Amino acid sequence: MAVSPRPTVPNDKPTKAIAEAIAPSTNTRIQQIFGSAQYFKLWIAQVLSSCGDWLGLFAILITAERIGGGTPEASVAYVMIARFLPGLVFGSAAGVLVDRWDRKRTMFICDVGRAITLLWLPFVDFVWQLVLASLILEAFALLWAPAKEASVPNLVPKEKLTAVNSLSLVAAYGTFPVAAGLSIAIAGLASVLKQFDALDFLRIDAESLAFYIDAATFTASAAIILRLALPRIATVKHTKTIQQEAPNRVWSPKQMFGDLRTGWNYIFINPTVRMVNLALAVGLIGGGMLIPLGPVFAEDVLKVDQGDGFRAFMVALGIGVALGIAVLSARQQNLHKERVFLAAVFGAGVCLFLATSMWTLLGAALLVGGLGVCAGTVYVLGFTLLQESATEDLRARVFAGLFTLVRSSVMMALLMGPALALFLNGLSDKFFDKDVNVFGFDVIIPGVRLTLWLAALIMLAAGFLTLASMRNRSRLEVHQ
Repeated sequence: MAVSPRPTVPNDKPTKAIAEAIAPSTNTRIQQIFGSAQYFKLWIAQVLSSCGDWLGLFAILITAERIGGGTPEASVAYVMIARFLPGLVFGSAAGVLVDRWDRKRTMFICDVGRAITLLWLPFVDFVWQLVLASLILEAFALLWAPAKEASVPNLVPKEKLTAVNSLSLVAAYGTFPVAAGLSIAIAGLASVLKQFDALDFLRIDAESLAFYIDAATFTASAAIILRLALPRIATVKHTKTIQQEAPNRVWSPKQMFGDLRTGWNYIFINPTVRMVNLALAVGLIGGGMLIPLGPVFAEDVLKVDQGDGFRAFMVALGIGVALGIAVLSARQQNLHKERVFLAAVFGAGVCLFLATSMWTLLGAALLVGGLGVCAGTVYVLGFTLLQESATEDLRARVFAGLFTLVRSSVMMALLMGPALALFLNGLSDKFFDKDVNVFGFDVIIPGVRLTLWLAALIMLAAGFLTLASMRNRSRLEVHQ
């Protein structure tokens, strides 16, 4: 049987230790914004880790192209597979491990491990070494993320979860432009440091210096985590007792698969958890197609430069996400989370359909901004609903399962989008000459537009699945 110790910590009420850790002695500004001083520390650690992740990814991709020899494209592809594949294969297993381990110690070890791995990267000379390092970095990331998300409800009051998840989204993706700017500055600094012969043993160049600075960000994050007053939950203590009594049984493959099955059963049985996972997974299959097809849509339909159109879409999407986060943070006390979540899922599909029906870049970009508002809302409220609904002893497995579904959906979107566009383009050219007349208006229907319309319909299907899940849960509650 799977070991699933019953939590002695109720899901919606902090224990005395947790309450003491988060209870504000004074109504400080940090506590008003971040819910508690301890979560503020965790958020700073996330900012440093996220910035390091982006900075390291930029440098790794450039290094892969440089040492790839005559096949730089293949080298970059190998590295990207190494960063993406572990999450698909072992993402759920990471949740099982995190639910067994002390979360604070897990995050600390992961940050230290990433720092050590990055210090090795300036000295790699072969693609296989870069792939190995990427696998190691991704393994640590797979453990760090669910440990962090599972810890949040133990550091902030329940009514602050929406606000802090908005801040978490900023930390995860708002650091992208910061890391991009840092990479430019680091390149300039490296050109200066290369002039000092005493530093030759460090192999200073733009990428190696980025790796050193990246290692420093993870070291700083580890130092913050080490001083974090994260309460030890009862499930961790209970698991340690079981390990001492029967270590072989607890760590047997049968036991591990049992715990994994328990987590996935909970994901599908719990109505709220199932609803959020379905909405995000199905919605991302549709919405993710905008990434590979955005430049093609800009050129084939809007008749603008691919790069200019895609940049306009990405800027509009980012502004929309930021606006959605700001509105959520301002109105969090008056939100019916599930209804707003459902409305945002439907809104994302509608915005994508209308955006890809536009004939001007401005109109399309504005509606992509609306898509960003809805996407940010779905992300933040989805995480909040999971943190509120998942039990303490299964929370890391729930988030690990979510991350696995998200990765799978994004991969499907990236692979399916271009293939569908090519297939539908051929059909449109054969049967309609890529143009139809609707109420006296000529509508261009190349494969890319048809594919993005289909993507919007997939997102709307995610909305109907969410609605059906909510109604089924309501019926169950009535009969209970």
